[in-house]
Amino acid sequence: MARQAAKNNLPGTSTRSALARREGGDQVQSLVRALTLLNRIAESPDNGATLTDLAQQVGLPASTAHRLLTTLEQERYVKFNPEGRQWSIGVQAFVTGCSFTKTRSLVALARPHLRHLMEESGETVNLAVEDEGEAVYLAQVECRQIMRVFARPGSRVPLHCSAVGKAILSAVSDRRLTKVLQRRGMPRLTVKTITAPAALRADLDRARAAGYALDDEEQALGLRCVAAAIHDDIAPASLMPSWRICPC
Repeated sequence: MARQAAKNNLPGTSTRSALARREGGDQVQSLVRALTLLNRIAESPDNGATLTDLAQQVGLPASTAHRLLTTLEQERYVKFNPEGRQWSIGVQAFVTGCSFTKTRSLVALARPHLRHLMEESGETVNLAVEDEGEAVYLAQVECRQIMRVFARPGSRVPLHCSAVGKAILSAVSDRRLTKVLQRRGMPRLTVKTITAPAALRADLDRARAAGYALDDEEQALGLRCVAAAIHDDIAPASLMPSWRICPC
């Protein structure tokens, strides 16, 4: 037993194990950094950003950011425009993103209903889902009014101050609501934003009773929205419904 123990502790064994763990961690870190760069490009106003801006945003040396971007470019997740010296989203990112909606054909199924709601209400209609404590817009049918709001597919809004978000929260348990608020907080976006959990719970109670939630200039001044929840036809009723629709 003594000899076996000595064999298991030969010089270099623990060092190699630590090195293997560190290399694995580095690989995961590189993946996270690459995905962060991809997200920053997607969030940029013109869907494009310079290497310097991206490196500063993610806190990386320009050389490291460039190496990761080059790898993403090889896989067509990003592309580089030599004229503007900007990196933008590549076609493969679009293909990958579209696979989310194709798995459920959600947007295709919802679009006729979105258009019907737009015609009936005369207002722009959005389709949104909940992801990581935020509402993510999947599709929009614009109204014919001169003044209208544009929500880019993929853009996110807080749950506590948007109509789609409150429609989502009105369908979840109080425990789930508490977790979301603890994680995301309740930042004030306008003077009308609800920032107290008790007040939000009272507003959600009204939404449950009425069957729809309201955003009364809580996300942006001059903007009012109404939203209703549509339950996932696959998930059990006891689970938080995933799909939401909002005429705004």
